[in-house]
Amino acid sequence: MILAAAANENLAHISNVLVYSAMAVYTLAFLAHIAEWVFGSRSTVGRTAAAITAEAAPSVTVTVQKAGQGGGTAVLERPKVVTRSAPGSRDVPDGPGAAGTSEKGDLYGRIAVSLTVLAFALHVGGVLTRALSVERAPWGNMYEFSTTFAMAAVGVYLGLLAAKKNVRWLGLPLTTSILLDLGLAVSVLYTDSDQLVPALHSYWLWIHVSCAILSGAALWVGACSSLFYLFRDGYEAKLAEGRDGDGAWGNVMSRLPSAATLDKFAYRINATVFPLWTFTIIAGAIWAEAAWGRYWGWDPKEVWSFITWVAYACYLHARATAGWKGRKAAYLALVAFACYLFNYYGVNILLSGKHSYAGV
Repeated sequence: MILAAAANENLAHISNVLVYSAMAVYTLAFLAHIAEWVFGSRSTVGRTAAAITAEAAPSVTVTVQKAGQGGGTAVLERPKVVTRSAPGSRDVPDGPGAAGTSEKGDLYGRIAVSLTVLAFALHVGGVLTRALSVERAPWGNMYEFSTTFAMAAVGVYLGLLAAKKNVRWLGLPLTTSILLDLGLAVSVLYTDSDQLVPALHSYWLWIHVSCAILSGAALWVGACSSLFYLFRDGYEAKLAEGRDGDGAWGNVMSRLPSAATLDKFAYRINATVFPLWTFTIIAGAIWAEAAWGRYWGWDPKEVWSFITWVAYACYLHARATAGWKGRKAAYLALVAFACYLFNYYGVNILLSGKHSYAGV
């Protein structure tokens, strides 16, 4: 019988220090992103959108001959009739990102991204030293899963930036989410570095859980895109109705990509990661058969993983159907991601099952 080695407390302590250091730098990045949005000047996109939508619904002049003595004519103006446009039907250009047209805003944005890269490096160091402290995968409990999930989410964001995608607008919600996730991890979910129970000593731990983490990180990006789509679509509808889109909120909305772009981006992200989430469930079933002698046992974690899969399958089907594009599909995407979050937090904390051995 081979006994598992005791945890290296020195490396575990270094891991904690690195995680806290990453949180401090993420906080600075968060403040820099706020400065980016505040000091970025008003973009011309809002005014362009207003002009475009105004031209789309011109008034019509009707001449009417008056009857009776005196004759003459009266000119009537047909009022504008504004209808809700389908996503992509408004010819509205993308906003230039969080920086707007301000050099100062762009400077703060570049500082924020640089700080995020530094925080990410510290974050990676914290996750790696945690793994080295016990010589296993660093996602054996909720604390480790949370820290690794946050690292993966930042990695996806930086990867999209490196691919020259216009996603800097994700920086503020990203740093906000990361700070909340890590804050919950170090305060409520923290677990001392230790070895796992025998059932978790399997190469499937590396495969199954890593896929779940990568899927969740990408699904988070898709959920943010759907949420911002709803805000941006409402802003564009306000402009289309001829209402004023100025003010602080309009300043923020005018810098985002157009509603059509956000809608497509969310769909592409979710469609790309859906096969990986499918494989995650299949890998979990294979591991369950090896560990417990059955592929599926309706454990709460298994049930909610399947519910999440069904929710995203419904979203993808609905999004590909013309009648469900836009806001309805976005709401469904957010419900699906809420299922993913409950599958992690709610099931692990509120429900009991075979996955409970991982601990909180």
